Amino acid sequence: MKMQEIREGVGSLWGSVSDGWTRLRQSAAGALTRFKPGDKSELPVQADIDDDAWLPGLSWAMLGGDVFEDDKRVVVRIEAPGMCKTDLDIEVIGDELVVRGEKRFERESSEGRWRMLQCAYGSFHRSVPLPAAVLSDQAKASYRDGVLRVELPKAQRGQPKVRQIQVN
Repeated sequence: MKMQEIREGVGSLWGSVSDGWTRLRQSAAGALTRFKPGDKSELPVQADIDDDAWLPGLSWAMLGGDVFEDDKRVVVRIEAPGMCKTDLDIEVIGDELVVRGEKRFERESSEGRWRMLQCAYGSFHRSVPLPAAVLSDQAKASYRDGVLRVELPKAQRGQPKVRQIQVN
């Protein structure tokens, strides 16, 4: 194999990794959410866990979301598995949908040790930018199968008005 072929291969690999990292960073930037131990988190004590990487105050998780818009509404879906709908607090602040909640740790009923803890537990705050003005007092939310769905009617329905402007 020639040195030039090796250089081209390494350059191609680096370009692919770089593009993938950039895409992941851009798409996941809003979804990366910090979980902080809360009053009701009920996390285990460090002595009950063998996972050296587990730090209860430094939990992060991806709360991925989708935003859909049509001429009448904006629909936001956020993946928030392992929670109850009563654990979620939703409000519109300015041009953002803000979701707060607390994911509680569930203890096993038998004696034993935790070998690995990768799920995030505690209170969290996730903001989703809204692409249009909405009527927050008419919003509807549902939570099913670990997905929160919030439907927000648009403040100005329909197509934008078009007005021809003459050039003098």
